[in-house]
Amino acid sequence: MEHTVKAFDEDITRLRGLIAEMGGLAELGISEALSALVSGDEELARRVVARDKKLDALEAEVDALAVRVLALRAPMADDLREIVAALKISGVVERIGDYAKNIAKRIGKIDGRAKFEPLTLLPAMGEIAAEMVHDVLTAFAARDPVLALEVIERDEKVDAFYDSIFRNLVSHMVENPSTISTAAQLLFVARNIERIGDHATNVAEMVHYSATGTYPREIER
Repeated sequence: MEHTVKAFDEDITRLRGLIAEMGGLAELGISEALSALVSGDEELARRVVARDKKLDALEAEVDALAVRVLALRAPMADDLREIVAALKISGVVERIGDYAKNIAKRIGKIDGRAKFEPLTLLPAMGEIAAEMVHDVLTAFAARDPVLALEVIERDEKVDAFYDSIFRNLVSHMVENPSTISTAAQLLFVARNIERIGDHATNVAEMVHYSATGTYPREIER
């Protein structure tokens, strides 16, 4: 949709570009945190933690631009929904980056990697969550409510992985108390991946609202 004020179109394009950049950084953080988890690469984990500052700076830039657009352009209807969605989505993507950083911070605290079956499950769980983040940002860029709904449906898989890993780790702790410390770290990692899936779902709901004016829950009623 073209606007009579060219500067408005440029602002919207810039807003979308910033969120795409944030999404790319969050995806990279998830991917590298999971790689570091499996390999025990503490240097890679440190890079994930350090990069989070860039994500914070981009979120601040989105906030400033969105507020400026709202104040100067007084957008209506679809445009207003899109700007409000962008503002909310940037905050959620920043939180997704925080979860990747949290995972990376645990890497040096995990001992006896070879003994833990959940370490083979966590990357698979993380891959689904990372794909949800990727696809929901694609849906935002394309204003695609159908893809947004598909992302929401996928969250059940992440939850099922979490339940399975949780049970597995608790049985490790019960059967062998010496594993409690490492199992607790892995539980924390699983919880963070589960939260990434939840946040991707939240973004998907906002994308659906931005594109259609309705939240998915309203359709189900």
